Amino acid sequence: LMAGELTLLGEFPEASQARAVLAALGSGERTFTAIATAAGGASPLASGTLSPILTMLLDKQVVAADSPLSSRPDTKNKRYRIADPYLRFWLTFLDRGIPLVERGRGDVVLTRIERSWTTWRGRAVEPVVREALLRLLPDEAWPGTEAIGGWWNRQNNPEIDIVGADRAPAAGKVHFLGSITWLENQPFGRRDYDSLVRDMLAVPGVEPGTPLVAVSRRGVADSLPLAAHWGPADLIQAWR
Repeated sequence: LMAGELTLLGEFPEASQARAVLAALGSGERTFTAIATAAGGASPLASGTLSPILTMLLDKQVVAADSPLSSRPDTKNKRYRIADPYLRFWLTFLDRGIPLVERGRGDVVLTRIERSWTTWRGRAVEPVVREALLRLLPDEAWPGTEAIGGWWNRQNNPEIDIVGADRAPAAGKVHFLGSITWLENQPFGRRDYDSLVRDMLAVPGVEPGTPLVAVSRRGVADSLPLAAHWGPADLIQAWR
């Protein structure tokens, strides 16, 4: 419970603006504007204040920044996240839960975690999956795939979980698009596939014949025309 607090206190005083930015990221904000609003309190943090804070957090590798991967680079459309999975979990659930635990109501904190766990985990696993695929590829099936990312537009509609390409941030060729389904009892199914087909042509550089892939905790439904799919054992193998 206290490891996150001790880690942050060593770098960032509790009342610092950096801590407010980290709290905003922990609450789920990902865009520059949303982070400025959440961290600023009564008024949003000015760009001249927030930009150096984010740069410092990026340099310390506490925060990571992702840009959409496609044939048309969009480096101004960044999404920020806490880099370390434990610290991300701590900032989301445990930071504001410490007073409850101290007065013997850890059950309230646990209820909050259980209520939001599936949604939080679905977002948290995405960078882990992309890192695993970066370690697994290129391989015989995808010999030229050296960049793995995601794609989104300014409205976050649609969002594509996985983009495989020859290079980043501007892909010469998009090799495949994919979706991540990380549920206990539900495989990657027809609805997930149809959603991917519906959204794929929004990604610059994608053609109607671009292969589709999936990453799923519980496998994939039969008869889906996927070019490849990976499961938990495959992802773990990336670190062996």
